[in-house]
Amino acid sequence: MAKRKWGGMVFSTNADLMEQLNEEEAAVVTLPPEQQRLTVRRDAKARKGKVVTLVEGFEGSDDDLQALAKKLKVACGTGGSAKDGEIIIQGEVMERVSGLLQDWGYTKTKRR
Repeated sequence: MAKRKWGGMVFSTNADLMEQLNEEEAAVVTLPPEQQRLTVRRDAKARKGKVVTLVEGFEGSDDDLQALAKKLKVACGTGGSAKDGEIIIQGEVMERVSGLLQDWGYTKTKRR
């Protein structure tokens, strides 16, 4: 079942509610790549010992986060996911992800 963006509200007497909800969604602005401060790190906690590469610190809309995650997954040839400003790439591909981000203009990328 798909999640609804309106938070489960059934009825409201506020006539401007839909405009307010749309303004809140449109308020998210994605910073340009050269201003993003991304952290690339290796993680295996709570993943049954399987290693993943995390990209944290993305500031912007969820659509842009999903697009960046898709580019990274395709370039690395692995699976993964993206949510809450964090991209998870399956496998230990820290060096490759960091290099790709640098090539794409994310100059403030650091590895931990």
